[in-house]
Amino acid sequence: MSQESHYLITPSSGNTRLTRAVTGRDQNGQEQQISVVEERPLTIYLNKQEIVTAMTIGDYPEYLAVGYLRNQGMLLMEDKITGIDYDEEVEAVIVRTVRKTDYEEKLKKKTRTSGCAVGTVFGDMMEGLEGLTLPEAEVRTSWLYALAHRINTTPSLYLEAGAIHGSVLCTQARPLVYMEDVGRHNAVDKIAGWMVMEGASAADKILYTTGRLTSEMVIKTALMGIPVLASRSGFTAWGVEIARQVGLTLIGRMRGQRFICLSGEDRLIRDADPAKIKTEPKRSARRQ
Repeated sequence: MSQESHYLITPSSGNTRLTRAVTGRDQNGQEQQISVVEERPLTIYLNKQEIVTAMTIGDYPEYLAVGYLRNQGMLLMEDKITGIDYDEEVEAVIVRTVRKTDYEEKLKKKTRTSGCAVGTVFGDMMEGLEGLTLPEAEVRTSWLYALAHRINTTPSLYLEAGAIHGSVLCTQARPLVYMEDVGRHNAVDKIAGWMVMEGASAADKILYTTGRLTSEMVIKTALMGIPVLASRSGFTAWGVEIARQVGLTLIGRMRGQRFICLSGEDRLIRDADPAKIKTEPKRSARRQ
């Protein structure tokens, strides 16, 4: 069974629209041609109001728009979406709802985050976490090891060109939806949009990310209702603090046999012997 058969959506590797061949010279003065990731602006509207312009690789614009609006608290759980219009020529997505919306005051309170490609949230970023209860799920270490292996060996834009982050929605040991973008926040928002548009439940899901476990990543995961967030990268102190406040299981530094859980260990079932786990080869972008 191929790696791709585990997924509902796989990375868009091989899509020539998302990368560009660029020629340069290496340390020895030899001419080299490599693939570099494209960046495109995407302006997101909610009804008649312009919300944000995000820099993105350009795939799955509808999922990105819906997920961004949901994760910013502008698209409510009870909202009925009446239309999603993407205009490739003007690089814009308009999400239309039955409810009339006006977020003029909210848009004045933007906060710049530490994410790659400079993510943004809004000044009331903790809104919605009060009283939040995440599902009483379980996560087995055998699932984590299996996911890490499958995800790290899946063909991706990162392996083709580098300079990109990935996020993967998983259930047990199965990766479902693998999104990539220049910023890890965009990748997560695409997953959130897919979940909204497909009506996918969050209670049995694990979110795996290649990036740092920052406060915004923790907040987005919690607001999506996903109980487990894992990464091969490290943590920020505020990310750990918020995860502990909301009861999110937070697992980082997943490399080969090793990982560390800094929050929500009560969900963790250690059913795999780390000594029997093979060391993963180092991932690196392909040089052409």
